[in-house]
Amino acid sequence: MSAFSFRSLAFMLIIGFLIWSSQIDTCNARKGKHWRQNRGASASLYKKKGKNHGSSHHHSNAGKPKHKVPSPKSPLPKPPSPPPLKAPSPALPPPKQEIPPAPPKKDNKPPSAVLNVLDFGAKGDGTSDDTKAFQAAWASACKVEASTIIVPSELTFLVGPISFSGPYCQPNIVFQLDGTIIAPTSSKAWGSGLLQWLEFTKLKGITVQGSGTIDGRGSVWWQQSAFDDPIDDESKLIVPLNNTVEENPPIPINSSLGWRMPSIKPTALRFYGSFNVTVTGITIQNSPQCHLKFDNCIGVSVYSMSVSSPGDSPNTDGIHLQNSRDVLIRSTNLACGDDCVSIQTGCTNVYIHNVNCGPGHGISIGSLGKDASRACVSNITVRDIRMYNTMNGVRIKTWQGGSGSVQGVLFSNIQVSEVELPIVIDQYYCDKSKCKNQTSAVSLSGITYEKIRGTYTVKPVHLACSDNLPCVDVTLTDIELKPQQEQYHMYDAFCWQTFGELTTPTVPPIDCLHVGKPSSNRIQNDHDSC
Repeated sequence: MSAFSFRSLAFMLIIGFLIWSSQIDTCNARKGKHWRQNRGASASLYKKKGKNHGSSHHHSNAGKPKHKVPSPKSPLPKPPSPPPLKAPSPALPPPKQEIPPAPPKKDNKPPSAVLNVLDFGAKGDGTSDDTKAFQAAWASACKVEASTIIVPSELTFLVGPISFSGPYCQPNIVFQLDGTIIAPTSSKAWGSGLLQWLEFTKLKGITVQGSGTIDGRGSVWWQQSAFDDPIDDESKLIVPLNNTVEENPPIPINSSLGWRMPSIKPTALRFYGSFNVTVTGITIQNSPQCHLKFDNCIGVSVYSMSVSSPGDSPNTDGIHLQNSRDVLIRSTNLACGDDCVSIQTGCTNVYIHNVNCGPGHGISIGSLGKDASRACVSNITVRDIRMYNTMNGVRIKTWQGGSGSVQGVLFSNIQVSEVELPIVIDQYYCDKSKCKNQTSAVSLSGITYEKIRGTYTVKPVHLACSDNLPCVDVTLTDIELKPQQEQYHMYDAFCWQTFGELTTPTVPPIDCLHVGKPSSNRIQNDHDSC
């Protein structure tokens, strides 16, 4: 019994010792796991425990409860302060934040905004009809704001009548013309006749630019001009020294190609109903009729471009303005068979300067008031102009029977050389052989001529105003025009019903101008005013 009791007691002590040892292992294992999670903070504590427990433990504690078991001895002392840190190495710079490489620079326009007519099937060989290719290129450009149509250099494109139309096109389209566009010379392409060949309509911010050429190939039209085509009325004032009026040479009814062109002749390049229109750099030549026309446009800029056709090509105005305002024409060369610039009804705020004109019929306001129509023109400035071998210099022409007004016009610093009629007002304009006399007229007021100098070959000044509605406030300053005998009869200055003032002596003397205002000038009614 005693032996059994001793053995039982020893067995129980051994079991108790083992249980106590396992609890110590569990605690150390827990503290070892805690050390792994917080190495920096418990380094010294681990060393002390290592001394107390002799060696590291190899018992796994997986699956056991994670409650904290207190040591049977006194609570653990606070861990001592960590040993002093060594002098830190020089601080490394913070890692650089990776910046993605900048995307490659792009043009201001997406690739789809630059459209070459060659990519739409144009041949550019001068004989294939490229009209459909130009239409297709325009249809694509119309959808993209600030798009560009490329007409490449060193190629010639045969293009029939075409309209590059809005109003649903995106704004600021550029027509980059560096090649040559030629008109068809077959009558079939023109049907019964069209008023324009290349037309841009109802657009915002349209630019035609480049170093290229628009060639109307107008000679096939000029050769077939009818004898009753309009003539310039001032030609009646020009009488050759042999007292005979030069007759037009015979004009063939049919061209050498065997067909007749329509009687309606097209304008080469026309802009209609558009805002902020720019034409620069290009050359327009040999148009069947007018070369460049702006109708119902606002904000027009024409510069550094040229018009070229023979001086005897009929009715081939250089630039024609109608119902347009805020127009600037500068730094251009205009050579044609009619007016270098023609300013028609509905124009206001027009500024023309630094223009070379000749051959041609000068720079004209009008003709206005045809067929009893009402005309309104105002705020026109023409200055710094050089004219050579032109019929007229600066001119205003109106028909009898019209109404409306022309007011606020300045012609300044006009250099004329061998010009037949440098200064003209003609309120009896008639482009037929005979016109009916009528009393109503377009009123003219506030017309200033200053610094008009050079040589004339027929008459220095011709001011023929309406009997019923004389011209008023006509001012002439610093006029110096010298005769140059050529092949025409020469005449003195002429004035009729013209009232105003001479602010300086003139050469030659212009004694015919009435100083002041007419005593019985008819007051305009509402129908006359603008």
